[in-house]
Amino acid sequence: MKWKLTPAARFSDHAPQWDALQALNLAAPMLQADFVAALLTEFATGTELLAICADAMAIVLPHGRGSWATFQPAQAPLGMWIERPGIDRAAAMGSLLRALPGLPLILGLTQLDPLLAPAPADAGAYIETARITVAGSFDDYWAARGKNLRSNLKKQRARLAADGLDVRLQVSVASHEMADAVRDFGRLESAGWKAQAGTAVHLDNAQGRFYARMLAAFAARGAASVYRYWFGDQLVAMDLCIGQGDCIVVLKTTYDESVPKTFSPALLMREEAVRAMFESGSIGRIEFYGKVMEWHTRWTDEVRTLYHVNLYRWTALRRLHALAQRRRAVPPTTE
Repeated sequence: MKWKLTPAARFSDHAPQWDALQALNLAAPMLQADFVAALLTEFATGTELLAICADAMAIVLPHGRGSWATFQPAQAPLGMWIERPGIDRAAAMGSLLRALPGLPLILGLTQLDPLLAPAPADAGAYIETARITVAGSFDDYWAARGKNLRSNLKKQRARLAADGLDVRLQVSVASHEMADAVRDFGRLESAGWKAQAGTAVHLDNAQGRFYARMLAAFAARGAASVYRYWFGDQLVAMDLCIGQGDCIVVLKTTYDESVPKTFSPALLMREEAVRAMFESGSIGRIEFYGKVMEWHTRWTDEVRTLYHVNLYRWTALRRLHALAQRRRAVPPTTE
């Protein structure tokens, strides 16, 4: 395979080709050009290259001494690699490794989804992630959830009603609404632990600008949705979502941490949002793409493992790398 390398800053020139190749696979909105372009705008370092061949495309960057890897900021759930179904990925990676500047020794593809790119036998497990397949009625789906979840949320709704609090799910889909949505999301995050950790979204930081830019681009073609959940006049939870075809991805969730612990605003919101997704008739798959948490397992038992792949210039280097990793994993002994 022959690869063409160009600065990733020129990604927009090749965005139609990227989207055409990506569309050959199962829907994955986080690999569409609008998502990639927003990532590059806010998080690129200037060292990234766009790699193009007939059957695959990638954005790669130097990753330590003698190594290159796919571009994947923290806001991207998958590494920036797309391929034509059925290609010889090892051959594609080998030819790309040889085409990269500086005689690199290792090429890594980070966080690949086996739904989009089948995992080879030697793939390295990364994280488990969850999805909900939308089939049948919501009532049947909900009846299959755990009794504790269903009973707990029902009791919470009864307490809210007894307190005279109306609950409301608001869905925003217009492009001009996305900046305000990200601003509201940031206010909720900034009131919680993420503000103390310095990871909260703000419209004036790179994270906030990325989400506002990306969501507006998706919304312009009817592929973004922001869910807000209200207890009366109090905003208590939000989801930021994007879609492609019959797939919707819940990118980020936040909630008001000042709400009494007797209530679970994010779970109450999710019950209503998932019901609406079932009833829409247009959604077949709800993806979370984050690391599986305990709450995910209450909503679905569909879990799969995202993986990474390394290709080494020489077989002996692979063995040495594996040996070094094993040695690092063994704790030192003490006398």
